Amino acid sequence: MPLPTASTQVGFPAGSVQGRSAVVAVHDLGDGRYGIATAATPFHPLDHTWPDQPADTGTLTVGGAGLPVVDCLTGAVGPDAGTVAVGADIPVRRGDEDWAWLVLHVVESLPAGLSADDLLGQEADLRVDAERRAELSAAHTGCHLLALALNAALAPRWRKDPGRSDAFGNPDFDSLAMASSRMTVPTADGGSTSIDVYRLGKSLRKKGFTSDAAEGLPALADALPDIAKAVNEQLAAWVEADAAVRIEVPGPELTARRRWACDLPQGTAAIFCGGTHLHRLGELSALGTELSLSDDGTELTAVTTPRRR
Repeated sequence: MPLPTASTQVGFPAGSVQGRSAVVAVHDLGDGRYGIATAATPFHPLDHTWPDQPADTGTLTVGGAGLPVVDCLTGAVGPDAGTVAVGADIPVRRGDEDWAWLVLHVVESLPAGLSADDLLGQEADLRVDAERRAELSAAHTGCHLLALALNAALAPRWRKDPGRSDAFGNPDFDSLAMASSRMTVPTADGGSTSIDVYRLGKSLRKKGFTSDAAEGLPALADALPDIAKAVNEQLAAWVEADAAVRIEVPGPELTARRRWACDLPQGTAAIFCGGTHLHRLGELSALGTELSLSDDGTELTAVTTPRRR
């Protein structure tokens, strides 16, 4: 079976949730599952290098059969076009120009009576679970807003310039201290939240951040309620402002380096991001975060919850 030499073109940065495209590869994932790649897709796959946002799910209709898409993965085909590497098995850096980068729509079986070869070249209808996407987009937008508000609230705790600032000139605590960032999978009982964990270790202290009481500042543990209050007041003000949100896209390929941008009252903020997002903050009725410190004071966790209208 010939493998594609061009990367999948994606519509999710613009908010697309449906499309139609030809099947270009069918990869056997084992356990009866297959990854079907199309030339173009609205589906957002799990990023194998920074898996913060869960993959889209939905349906793929091909060969007369509607197949549930239960997961969506990133695949890559090397210059020898010999095989498809998937997820953590991809041996090169994301976006390597010698490789073709694919969105693999994971299905649990192929249409009855059809082989992988039979599907090549057939047109497929692609439909994303739009409600799930909307919840994940709200959480991802909330994650970026939390980063900016937290940077501002923690700015007085820097003893020196760490050498990296955010769009508003505050020391970029979010990127300097980030250990992990994950959006939870939406459930029938609630939408997606973002869980961001920050490491407050020796490296951050060397850059100038202090968790201790110093220069009129209380210890971080004692100050945390006031910090959370300041962050939540800022998040509420931004939601009230109904700022426009967009994804700046240099090209349609899966690995194009995209940026989230939001026209906040303080100015436009931009953060490199490969996920999906809201179109306006007015799509939210509320956005709030809860901050907590680990018992040993070495980790700060923010759980940020959006409420959609």
